[in-house]
Amino acid sequence: MSGDQAGIFVGGGGEAYAAPQTLLLKYGNRHGLIAGATGTGKTVTLQVLAEGFSAAGVPVFLSDVKGDLSGMGVAGSADHKLHEAFSKRAATIGLDLVYAACPVTYWDLYGEQGHPIRATISEMGPLLLSRLLELTEPQEGVLNVAFRLADEEGLPLLDLKDLQAMLVFIGENAQSISTRYGLVSTTSVGAIQRRLLVLENQGGAQLFGEPALALADLMQVDAQGRGHVNLLAADKLMNSPRLYATFLLWLLSELFEELPEVGDPDKPKLVFFFDEAHLLFNDAPKALVEKVEQVARLIRSKGVGVYFITQNPADVPENILGQLGNRVQHALRAFTARDQKDLRLAAETYRPNPRFATEDAIRDVGTGEAVTSFLEAKGIPSVVERTLIRPPASQLGPIDPALRAQLLAASPLHGKYEAVIDRDSAFEKLRARAEVAAREANAPAQPEGGLSLDPQEVREFNKGRRYDGGASRAPKPAAPPKSAPRRSDSVTEAFAKSFARQLGTKSGQAIVRGVLGSLFRKR
Repeated sequence: MSGDQAGIFVGGGGEAYAAPQTLLLKYGNRHGLIAGATGTGKTVTLQVLAEGFSAAGVPVFLSDVKGDLSGMGVAGSADHKLHEAFSKRAATIGLDLVYAACPVTYWDLYGEQGHPIRATISEMGPLLLSRLLELTEPQEGVLNVAFRLADEEGLPLLDLKDLQAMLVFIGENAQSISTRYGLVSTTSVGAIQRRLLVLENQGGAQLFGEPALALADLMQVDAQGRGHVNLLAADKLMNSPRLYATFLLWLLSELFEELPEVGDPDKPKLVFFFDEAHLLFNDAPKALVEKVEQVARLIRSKGVGVYFITQNPADVPENILGQLGNRVQHALRAFTARDQKDLRLAAETYRPNPRFATEDAIRDVGTGEAVTSFLEAKGIPSVVERTLIRPPASQLGPIDPALRAQLLAASPLHGKYEAVIDRDSAFEKLRARAEVAAREANAPAQPEGGLSLDPQEVREFNKGRRYDGGASRAPKPAAPPKSAPRRSDSVTEAFAKSFARQLGTKSGQAIVRGVLGSLFRKR
């Protein structure tokens, strides 16, 4: 194919009257859906589409939920147990099957199976963090105060310890802060801190920090003009489904915010596959679903195609489902009355084919077969067809850890994200202010030099141990006279008094931060 008919061959019917099924690159940013029950072939379809976009020079981002997509970095082989079946399928649909690897960049939030992938707390924003932490409305309000106060005071929120330090300060100064920002409950502060502790125990702390992901690194093209397949290891991440969904939604929002408008390009600038899409919408507040719908509608003009992968089309809200022009529907099971209703509704979303009943076809197609509909010229959906999905060119199934390590070492991004950078941010700045406040208070218990920390103490503090202000080294102060008022030796309290006085005189423009860009600013 050439020109505006260039596309990705997805499969065929093996029948004289069944047209080959092709996803036109010109409409690749019109979004899509891959649906079907477990074991019906969704993963192979995902792999085939990702290969096709990559070969056309379009970078791809997808999640390896089950750990069996890592083989995309290796060419398929005649030694594979499914080679005979693949060869037969290729002959049936008229495909000259040539095995080939894709240029793959491996990512892993935990840094175990790929390059670490991080965002800063500030980039994530209060709305998505509230969703991640399952906060109530009052708790979300306190989190918004923390972000606003951090902006006005020039306290960057980069990692979890920055946010934790900010919340400690707010709890210590709840009365003063409430006067300016509205009621701040110490109970809410404590609840947020406990949620952050749970997130930290689940490994979520590794998501936050620097160096943060540069979106340009997701949009690389190799020397042969093939788009890189960015593969996120998500088998372990799926143990924290809310963290998984929130991270992918954040990434989608960053793409929306940072990429320029391109109109209708000849092919997408990036294709984003959102596997296990139901996790994005489960228990999501109405406002969040509305914003996802808005982003899905508008991000098309940035040249980004979004493809949702889920078991049932009903998992995707109707307003979003209506925007998905390229569809591959594998078999749906209809054992219950609700299943039958979902099957009927799924069939009604396709342009009917007079040769067969769409509802029957969706129920009856076998593994590796699907009913498909792709956008044709002028963006009109094609009639639904029963389609045998083509075999993948890359290896089907995972690769061994040794080979993955070799591919990681050869990656152009090797060494860029592995080392954590911990620059001065809210945690360090609050600590420094507290030290100054304590020195100004001229606490008798402090040795010369005040609260300066030696490197070992800094390391211990950063590991989460509570710093005792050097009390283990300092001589104990003499007890004050009984008649004298008791003087607090808390560093936090000493700083709190100093900072509370500053609070009323500070002014400045808060950094504009809305999750999903300006869309999430209240109108």
